Amino acid sequence: MARNRLQRRLRELWRRDVRGHLPPIDVVVRAGPSAYEAPFQVLRTDLLGWLESLP
Repeated sequence: MARNRLQRRLRELWRRDVRGHLPPIDVVVRAGPSAYEAPFQVLRTDLLGWLESLP
């Protein structure tokens, strides 16, 4: 159940904040154990940080 919740949260972040900034690509997200307990805003900050680090 926790894994499904995390997947839904990450998909929502991707759809809302990332998808429009990248060309169509395949991405694999490997979330560590701390991601299951992380607040939505922390996940968002980490994902946007990754996006900004791309060339």
